Amino acid sequence: MAELLKNVYTAESLQEAAEIIQAVYPAFPVEEFLAKTMDETWEELGIKGRVRKITLSLGECLPADYPEAVAILDEIAPKLSGGLFGLFVPDFVEVYGQGEADWDLSIQAMEKYTQYWSSEMVVRPFIINHEERMMAQMNAWARHENEHVRRLASEGCRPLLPWSQPLTKYKQDPTPVLELLEQLKADPSAYVRKSVANNLNDISKNQPELIVQLAKDWYGENEQTNWIVKHGCRTLLKKGNREVLEIFGYGDSLAVEVKDFTLETAKVAIGEAVTFAFTLIAKKDTKVRLEYGIDYMKANGKPSRKIFQLSAIAMQEGEEKFYQRSHSFKNVSVRTHYPGTHSVTLIVNGTERGTWDFEVYE
Repeated sequence: MAELLKNVYTAESLQEAAEIIQAVYPAFPVEEFLAKTMDETWEELGIKGRVRKITLSLGECLPADYPEAVAILDEIAPKLSGGLFGLFVPDFVEVYGQGEADWDLSIQAMEKYTQYWSSEMVVRPFIINHEERMMAQMNAWARHENEHVRRLASEGCRPLLPWSQPLTKYKQDPTPVLELLEQLKADPSAYVRKSVANNLNDISKNQPELIVQLAKDWYGENEQTNWIVKHGCRTLLKKGNREVLEIFGYGDSLAVEVKDFTLETAKVAIGEAVTFAFTLIAKKDTKVRLEYGIDYMKANGKPSRKIFQLSAIAMQEGEEKFYQRSHSFKNVSVRTHYPGTHSVTLIVNGTERGTWDFEVYE
């Protein structure tokens, strides 16, 4: 996916951006900037590499005075295309704006630029190098009127933010992060709430007991917070954590009978799909979280399980539900399939209720 994302940066789009800069800063050397950026290394760079390459070229072509350079970026920011394209603007702050003399200006710039392109990766070195000072700023941003700035407060301190260096200290002790998230647990913006949930999910991977307790404390306050808690506990739910399952009403793993769990075929070719079916019968009124796990054979010859959710439903005593599901083994950008013995396991309320092995072949 990242190899495709990098293609937002083309000769044409960079030419257009360079001309926008030149219109604000007439001394900007358009051809020199393009030559420095799209040099012999350009084609091999992924999106992060291209963003940083553009940033470094800007550093050579904009004024050496940081405040003067930021003033130019401030003026061009509303004129650049949205999406991922303008990520080099906040990246400029990360590369050139970490000096003590530039602190206040950099904070103002991040607050402004995150409203065009997210700055969550940019704040991380500020947190690492000046934790207390930066987290105080993040807490202030958590109370900002703009949802993009509030999201930056949450997203920027995720311990395991994708594409970014981990915040190792917060993997071990996320207390400052949890204190910040307390302010956002009922945020009116779904955009912010999703970030809060993702942050909690990050924390659960290293400190599950903290998130279990938080879920018990938060769940039931209101619909917005309930959604955050459930989405933030998704990894714990997939792992079958009994305490978390009970919070959401999925504590009784034997309240339903599994009948006729069958596999359509014992062999499936890469590129095709395997189909399985089963029937659930409720022994009493109950809530059911239904999942299945695929144990994939990896390139190293060892299995690795991936959990997929089928449904989360309420069933009445005596009710029957029939399910049939096909699972594709077509190679995609995020998964390559390998021949060998695989298995499919049915999971009801966190408990395995049956497994079938099957062969995947080329």
